[in-house]
Amino acid sequence: MNTSAPLSTLDPAEVEKFSKLAAEWWNPRGKMGVLHKFNPVRLAWIKEQVCARLGLDPLVREPFEGLRFLDIGCGGGLLCEPMARLGASVVGVDPSEKNIKTAQVHAAETELDIDYRVGKAEDLAEAGEKFDVILNMEVIEHVGMPQFFLQNCCQMLKPGGLMFVATLNRTMKSFGLAIIGAEYVLGWLPKGTHEWEKFITPDELRTWLEGNQTQVKAESGVTFHPLANEWRRSKDMGVNYMVVGQKD
Repeated sequence: MNTSAPLSTLDPAEVEKFSKLAAEWWNPRGKMGVLHKFNPVRLAWIKEQVCARLGLDPLVREPFEGLRFLDIGCGGGLLCEPMARLGASVVGVDPSEKNIKTAQVHAAETELDIDYRVGKAEDLAEAGEKFDVILNMEVIEHVGMPQFFLQNCCQMLKPGGLMFVATLNRTMKSFGLAIIGAEYVLGWLPKGTHEWEKFITPDELRTWLEGNQTQVKAESGVTFHPLANEWRRSKDMGVNYMVVGQKD
């Protein structure tokens, strides 16, 4: 009899870490404040890339109408809600029940119809779920077996579908800025939010995507400008960066 446990990308320590922050998701001045500052730059890039690569009109009110989106590791729904407002049919999945409850309550308060579920990527892939766009934002550095996680995500993409990944590069610069600076000096994030060893280089990410028939079409660094107090796109991918891949 085969008693081996099925592969799982779930990292229980990471789930517990973010479950403790569930009440903070929608507080722009709280522990998730850095995500609220980060959101405008990633939302603009997602809209720009989806419209350009799927031939949609960015000037209409709901350019994503008719598209099915997955936000994997959705947290409290900071990306799900804007995508729903742009017309997408959105599924938000997170392994933390507390995060999903927070997201459900906020969506109800704002009268948005979003399909929130407690679960993980391999659950949806095994069920045969398919999506036009998958948002994999600031998640892959928190899972176990990131290559297997990305394989499951790519499996859920429809042909021609788009995969967005935002993560942190494994460089000495990222260790100094994203961990020492952001967590210990500036206090932007709770201490222990990130583990530098789990950061992923652009070359690793590109190899994993291409190994799953998903070709990288665009990439961008994201850097913080203290005088303007905002995040902006940049050619510098030494710390935060985003890529979009398209399924063959």
